[in-house]
Amino acid sequence: MVTHVPAESYGDERGALLSFAAAQRGALRRSVLGLTEEQAASRPSASELSLSGLLKHVAEVELNWLRLAQQRPNEKQRTQETWGDGFRLVGEETVPEILTFWDGVVAEIEEHVRTAPSLDDTFPLPPAPWFPQDGKVSVRWLVLHLIEELARHAGHADIVRESLDGKTAFELVAAEAEAGTGTGS
Repeated sequence: MVTHVPAESYGDERGALLSFAAAQRGALRRSVLGLTEEQAASRPSASELSLSGLLKHVAEVELNWLRLAQQRPNEKQRTQETWGDGFRLVGEETVPEILTFWDGVVAEIEEHVRTAPSLDDTFPLPPAPWFPQDGKVSVRWLVLHLIEELARHAGHADIVRESLDGKTAFELVAAEAEAGTGTGS
């Protein structure tokens, strides 16, 4: 663990879950610390993943799960034809623009989680071969799943960044602290 993740107060399950999600988001955001757009878009490892593409992907994944929980249409829903664009910046997209978009999504998720009457409240899963028929998940499951997704991609980002310039997660935490730019836990 790179940083200590406190709950807002002891016994505060919502706060603890949201803090762990924020810690993983911070790790992803730190992965682009000090990089140019070109460096963030590069693929220095055997993977097809880039740091800017990972940021865009997690922002869109979080939006998708939020819209499912809200039972609203996803304005950035990907099709089979546009699926790959969810893993790379296209057109005039920039890292700061993606981070700003993601900030808005995170604010909406946190509001949704904080205002849900109960973490046990459920919402339906969409029809898909990987979901159970007529499946439902809870708000608690949603946040835990986002933590899982964010952590998986934070690990990818660690490897891509280290392949790019040798910087490790610990070095990026120190650089962030030195610069006084808090991107998250």
